[in-house]
Amino acid sequence: MTEQVDQRLDITALLCPMTFVRTRLLLDRMKPGEVAEIILRDGEPLENVPEAVRNLGHTVLDIEATGKAGIFRMLVRIAAPI
Repeated sequence: MTEQVDQRLDITALLCPMTFVRTRLLLDRMKPGEVAEIILRDGEPLENVPEAVRNLGHTVLDIEATGKAGIFRMLVRIAAPI
């Protein structure tokens, strides 16, 4: 997917719940319509972070393997505040 990425975050070295804490801090300081690229590991982060992002009202545009074992790239579009 070719989206302009406004912010990038690599959470591959973190464990839950810090994976979501760091993601939330990034998303909270972004503007509506911007796109975040989040690099995360397979397993608990890949299961929990996208769901938590959706629960905040943001849109997960894509999740794809990066080609590195167990590493994924997630694109998130920031929602307008309610």
